[in-house]
Amino acid sequence: MSKLYLVPTPVGNLRDITFRAVEVLENADLILAEDTRQARKLLNHYNIKTPVQSHHMFNEHKTVEAICSKIASGQTIALISDAGTPGISDPGFLLVRTCIENNIPVETLPGPTAFVPALINSGLPCDRFCFEGFLPQKKGRQKKLLALKEESRTMIFYESPYRLVKALDEMAAVFGSEREASVSREISKIYEENIRGSLSFLADHYRNNTPKGEIVIVVAGKK
Repeated sequence: MSKLYLVPTPVGNLRDITFRAVEVLENADLILAEDTRQARKLLNHYNIKTPVQSHHMFNEHKTVEAICSKIASGQTIALISDAGTPGISDPGFLLVRTCIENNIPVETLPGPTAFVPALINSGLPCDRFCFEGFLPQKKGRQKKLLALKEESRTMIFYESPYRLVKALDEMAAVFGSEREASVSREISKIYEENIRGSLSFLADHYRNNTPKGEIVIVVAGKK
């Protein structure tokens, strides 16, 4: 039966993919990729010859109906993001919702996502947590942090290396400079790093050590 598959892809090491994910990508009629150049690195590694089409936040509103029509006509389509699980701070939600509204089957494969290893590796409580994704870059940033000031669950954020120090400083100002936290970057890659300490310690550390790569910030909830 034709359907939409959401296929998680490695966040770093190309071997962090399931046998089933490779099988789905090989057998799909079309792969939708956030960045086709990035996708080719993975597909070439596994010698996957399936056609690839661009699908990202800037074109998804224009293409979602055409994609649904292809699935309805009998094609099986797989959606991947640059890294991790589609829909988690990546394109995917709009397409999934539109497929569901049109009674098109959707199946999501289990697999890699950056925040889970970062959370577990932080040493902070992981029985209850909230995933906040990326903070707003400008408008609403402070408001978002203030809304989380009384949050008792462990909080998880994604952040750009260029805004990491700013984010840690802002969190220290709102949550308290001694609030426990951790920063994980380049998960599963050669230069993977996990630094733990207070928000003020982490901000000072990265002020003196310029960060690179994909970053996850995990912050303890209010006690």
